[in-house]
Amino acid sequence: MSAVADIHGRPAAALPADWLSSAERALRLAVEVPAAALVAAEAVILFAGIVSRAIGHSIIWSDELASILFLWLAMLGSVVAVQRGEHMRLTFVVGALSPRARAWCEALAIGAIFAFLALLLHAAYDYTEDQSFVETPALGWSGTVRALAVPVGFVLALLSCALRLARHRITDLLGVGAVLLGVVALLALAAPALAGIGNWALLVFFVGLLGVGILAGVPIAFSFALATSAYLLTTTSTPLTIVVGRMDEGMSSLILLAIPLFVLLGQLVDATGMARVMVAFLASLLGHVKAGMSYVLLGAMLLVSGISGSKTADMAAVAPVLFPEMRKRGMKDGELLSILAASGAMSETIPPSIVLIAIASATGVSIAALFTAGILPALVLALVLAAVARYRAGKEEDAVAIPRAPASVVKKTLLVALPALLLPFLIRTAVVEGVATATEVSTIGIVYSLVLGLVIYRGGLKRKEILPMLARTASLSGAILFIVGAASAMAWALTQSGFSHDLARAMAAVPGGKIGFLLISVVAFIVLGSLLEGIPAIVLFGPLLFPIAHQFGIHEVHYSMIVILAMGLGLFAPPFGLCYYAACIIGGVAPEAGMRRIWIYLGALFLGLLVLTFVPWFSIGFL
Repeated sequence: MSAVADIHGRPAAALPADWLSSAERALRLAVEVPAAALVAAEAVILFAGIVSRAIGHSIIWSDELASILFLWLAMLGSVVAVQRGEHMRLTFVVGALSPRARAWCEALAIGAIFAFLALLLHAAYDYTEDQSFVETPALGWSGTVRALAVPVGFVLALLSCALRLARHRITDLLGVGAVLLGVVALLALAAPALAGIGNWALLVFFVGLLGVGILAGVPIAFSFALATSAYLLTTTSTPLTIVVGRMDEGMSSLILLAIPLFVLLGQLVDATGMARVMVAFLASLLGHVKAGMSYVLLGAMLLVSGISGSKTADMAAVAPVLFPEMRKRGMKDGELLSILAASGAMSETIPPSIVLIAIASATGVSIAALFTAGILPALVLALVLAAVARYRAGKEEDAVAIPRAPASVVKKTLLVALPALLLPFLIRTAVVEGVATATEVSTIGIVYSLVLGLVIYRGGLKRKEILPMLARTASLSGAILFIVGAASAMAWALTQSGFSHDLARAMAAVPGGKIGFLLISVVAFIVLGSLLEGIPAIVLFGPLLFPIAHQFGIHEVHYSMIVILAMGLGLFAPPFGLCYYAACIIGGVAPEAGMRRIWIYLGALFLGLLVLTFVPWFSIGFL
């Protein structure tokens, strides 16, 4: 998955008042507990659906109830992400500022969230009223039960922002208020002119306003939503209930329910010690060969990526286990960081990647086909990185002879790791054989991991860790789902403006035909992955570009692999790639340590990506 950054305001001079801390703790508890309960409930409901089908008594209302609870999970999870400062944002520019300017930008980030929520609160209430005329087919519940999650989430997030803003200097708050009011006044005065210039106004909102917001550290999801709302209010007569509705539609696709469940599965894999025993087996098998520990890291990322679905979770499961040993063998921090980040980009297509789920939801491509196709491209890039790692090994590692592990040790570590090693294959087999859908299959992995944690790898998972684990799952999932919803609303606005048709005509006329289109797509998604993060880039541009790819005769699964891997390359590329900084935090390495060394790995990945682009068999040969 992508990097997250802190938007906690810093106290002005003294510690905050006790009442403020108490209020924050009470509000956080009031949101985190039900959000955690919703994560657990979704897992139970979907697993019950699998079991009921297996015994021939399907629960007809399970998917409906899961869908209703899912919107509540998305909204409460996004509130938890606001409270924890875990909504994805670009911090490269803000991080280079002075502490004083950085504190002001933190206040601006929270103030922008507050402004958006206040702007759309009434529209959220109207949308909920509109849904009261809908009745669910199986349960017979009013649509209000589900839609009420939106205004409730907005109110809770508004309260959370207000408490966070109370920690900032009065002068910062006045400055932020002046800036926001100034932008509103400027847009109001310029409204007639902006409405008169047609689609050129898109540059003002979706390049100018959006770009300034992202560079200033406003979370990406809220930058999208604010730019979309400002565009509709200034240049059209479209009511803001449309924005709320499109966000709901974007977040509510049932296939996206796989996101929180796979995030939870990734945390269980780490907490139960499954990731550790898998890495221990690979280390005993390959640790003695030249660049052996680099091979182990690549292999571990391939294995873990097939379980957790989140890049941050993947790296967090592997790096703490391997880095100490790799340092003992003489590898420099910059080299460790480079191969960790490159391996994250390499493994983006390993199922059940969250990006695969998002692209299936946004474009309608078969998720079963994506799961089947995603393995071989990642293996090709893993071989490319292994070749680079071997070349670099002689330059980075001390000439220390590492003895081969005895066969008995290899056998022992294999036996210990074997139950954990079976998990990725269990997940893929369950989908391919039709035992469970891509949304449900994660629950099989969750139950399997819990059994392993309680029966075989005992002592890893502690009872007191369960609630924080569920709350972390809700927070990360809420941040991801809210950004999908905001990107969906923005994509709708771009489509209604006619931009999609203009883009289709421009892309269809690129020099070089099919080859030119593929090359432009690779470059475009590297840039988009670096600046926007993967999922919003997919949701925004996938529905626009996939029909054009179809016109050129490009297989939709092949194009999906190209887009995902190009996006991943940008996501881990400094200086803007968010996941590069996540790798720095997880590995405990300063960002500048890898700025020079990483380019040989990223360059090799780019060459590998070109091979995959022009040899479709690697993507669709096994479909």
